[in-house]
Amino acid sequence: MAETSVIKRAALVTEILKRAQGHKRFIVAIAGAPAAGKSTLAEALCAEINALSASELSAVVPMDGFHYDNAILDTRGDRARKGAPHTFDVAGFRVLLSRLKQEDGDIAIPAFDRAQDLARAAATLVTPQHQILLVEGNYLLLDQPVWRDLRQYFDLSLFLDVPFATLEQRLIQRWLDHGAGAEAARKRALSNDIPNAQTVTQQSCPADFILQD
Repeated sequence: MAETSVIKRAALVTEILKRAQGHKRFIVAIAGAPAAGKSTLAEALCAEINALSASELSAVVPMDGFHYDNAILDTRGDRARKGAPHTFDVAGFRVLLSRLKQEDGDIAIPAFDRAQDLARAAATLVTPQHQILLVEGNYLLLDQPVWRDLRQYFDLSLFLDVPFATLEQRLIQRWLDHGAGAEAARKRALSNDIPNAQTVTQQSCPADFILQD
């Protein structure tokens, strides 16, 4: 992986389009802690890239579609740790990335429905016209078994660097928005989300670029 450099938001689309030239399929990893803004950034970049192309050139691939179902987490006693690395089907995610890199046909991908708190299988399609895939997720660069195998599929990697104080505020607000009371929202953020954020920031391999909040 190249030496990490800081990049400005305004330069991202230009950089991605330049590096994607000559690639049949170009996969960008957008990693960062929970509430760092990965999904928002991926969707915005996708819209900008598609607006500049004659066809729908880009698509977003969320890692969160590989959450284990709550029934599995309950059986394993892991419900309270939902969102930690071991609560994802990382082996299945690795297979998807391999298919996206190598196969030519339509490929169905799952998505996570936050309102229902579950993953929906085959929620959308990646088609042959999608040359640029923006893969977003907390642990894309995690230096742990199986997770570290994902890096072979990424042509470019980006890490969102957000101060922990900002992450804490966003995570508490996320639970408030889901109907939790003030005390419960703070407890859920500090007991699970912030430890997950620490895992991301402390155990991820260097990205090609860092985008600072």
